[in-house]
Amino acid sequence: MVQRTAGTTTGKRYDIARSYDWNYENVPAPPEIEVPDVSGEWDFCGLPVASPLGIPAGPLLNSKWILYYARLGFDVLTYKTVRSSYRACYEPPNLLPVTVRSMSGDGSEIPAAAANSPYDTWAISFGMPSKDPSTWRADIEKARDGLGPQQVLSVSVVASPEAGWSLSQLAADFTQCAKWAVDSGAHVVEANLSCPNVCTKEADLYLDPEAAAEISAEVRAGIPATPLVLKIGLFHNPEQAEDVVKAVTPHVDALSTTNSLTAPVRGLSGESLFGGLRRGVGGGAITERCNEELKMLSRIIDTTNSSLLLVGVGGVMNASDVRDRLAAGAHNVHLATAPMLNQFAGIDIRRALAS
Repeated sequence: MVQRTAGTTTGKRYDIARSYDWNYENVPAPPEIEVPDVSGEWDFCGLPVASPLGIPAGPLLNSKWILYYARLGFDVLTYKTVRSSYRACYEPPNLLPVTVRSMSGDGSEIPAAAANSPYDTWAISFGMPSKDPSTWRADIEKARDGLGPQQVLSVSVVASPEAGWSLSQLAADFTQCAKWAVDSGAHVVEANLSCPNVCTKEADLYLDPEAAAEISAEVRAGIPATPLVLKIGLFHNPEQAEDVVKAVTPHVDALSTTNSLTAPVRGLSGESLFGGLRRGVGGGAITERCNEELKMLSRIIDTTNSSLLLVGVGGVMNASDVRDRLAAGAHNVHLATAPMLNQFAGIDIRRALAS
């Protein structure tokens, strides 16, 4: 049993009624609480960790958010995606509760939830914001210094393409961010090749085997001694997934699987929201579909003798979901929505896994 403390609680979670910048500055202090041990030996891309539990890029806006969840049962902490230049967040709402029980990924419209209604699913609209590199590089050092033994800091990076950029320029920008992240203390780098909420070249690079391979190879050459993870989204079919797996296997250590499904969102009166553009949807409604995608990728890795590890993400809400992802082939399991709704989600899952 590990005791992890850091003062008293001043809040519980990300405040969806406030802006990204407000939440960046106003981080709850973790409570004094015992963190149950999880039996077994675990690692993340070869680095020893105390459990298979982590948090993907998203909730962890800065070092304070990382250290908050590091003391609440999570051992792989992924710094929210950073860029080589400042990028503002989209205007609120950035997290909008929606009413949907299950999603297949077919893109059907989904409605927003009524005010104050219980929910476990939301539309996500941040647009991959980033502080200036001088800010996030110094902050990564703070995150690394504050982690305990058997905890890993992963830093998610993305390119910021300008008009007319070639693929090689995109890869170079990814690599620059990766190098900065490692120099600042990242144990692992995650190259984010999938974001459903931007309309530029970095949105769905994972679907192109050539692009994914070139970016992976260049980033690997830039950080040869650091584990490299690719963040991917939903594939259109198994053949496409197999082509990408084969293309990136020589260069990367793991794939972080899809954490959202995209769909247009409409308001309570039927009006289109977010300018009619699709948005990523995360939470309980995507649990089954994301687990099926994980199983498909696991089969491909087995049949192609790939060395890739899989990080199970997307709709993981409780200990049963964690067990399902591990059984489906995940090497580690990451949660975002559950700990944002319940700060003790990691503690609850660890207790359940220990029973």
